[in-house]
Amino acid sequence: MEPSTQPAVVVSHLTKRFGDFTAVNDISFIVQRGEIFGFLGPNGSGKTTTIRILLGLMHPTSGEASVMGFDVVHHPHNIARTVGYMSQKFSLYPDLSVDENLRFYGRTYGLSARTLSQRIDEVLALIELSDHRERLTANLPGGWKQRLALGAALLHRPAILFLDEPTAGVDPVSRRTFWKLLYDLAQNQTTIFVTTHYMDEAEQCHRLAFIHNGNLLADGSPAAIKQTRMPGQVIEIVCGEPQIALQVLRAAGLPEVALYGKRVHAAGPGLELQIESINTLLSEAGACPVSLQVIPPSLEDVFIANVR
Repeated sequence: MEPSTQPAVVVSHLTKRFGDFTAVNDISFIVQRGEIFGFLGPNGSGKTTTIRILLGLMHPTSGEASVMGFDVVHHPHNIARTVGYMSQKFSLYPDLSVDENLRFYGRTYGLSARTLSQRIDEVLALIELSDHRERLTANLPGGWKQRLALGAALLHRPAILFLDEPTAGVDPVSRRTFWKLLYDLAQNQTTIFVTTHYMDEAEQCHRLAFIHNGNLLADGSPAAIKQTRMPGQVIEIVCGEPQIALQVLRAAGLPEVALYGKRVHAAGPGLELQIESINTLLSEAGACPVSLQVIPPSLEDVFIANVR
């Protein structure tokens, strides 16, 4: 297989234990080059541990993994030269300017002065901070800091980017801008491996994997996961008293019931045949149902169902 056609990431039966605790349990998946791969899971599910192994920062207990063709155990230095990494916690220096931060990180990547100056200009244009290069990093809005951190990770032209919860705590407009940047990078064949807990971001990934308590629950495109991993139908319930509806439906033994704002989603096999009886149950309980209808499952519906 030609190097350019090899997958960007291959994980095979990967396990990581810390004493008696298993952080990652026998997971396997593949990330193709040039795709945006979303890695979803609640806090403590094993996402960050997996990324640390893939970056060569931590050895697995068992199993194998490679990044851009390099084995994570035997060739971690090769991996370090070909990846970019952006952590959840902002890690640039607040008392340096935008330009000074990029120059510092460029030197740590070993870029020559001439190459570095050119790359800083290119990166600043990409992240739309060219007019703010002398601004103190501490004074940047949150969304701009996020873009600057991405720019620092891009200076050495990495073939793959690992982004660990990159938009946590950032406003929705900045998140949309950030994801536009990711799509531009992916169209230019940069592979994106991103962890997120925002379901709207997960919908934008080419492929996803769900991880919970170290176990891989699902792997595939968002559409395929919704089609194959949802146990039954989803009924959306609009009612005057959603909290009452939630309690009543859970007491009635429905497999999956969750609150989405002022609406209630109930999921399970054969629910489309129970709409009338559910409506009666809610009316008698004082939940004041307005409408009940079968809807396509959201990623959040599928994620909650699989985690439970």
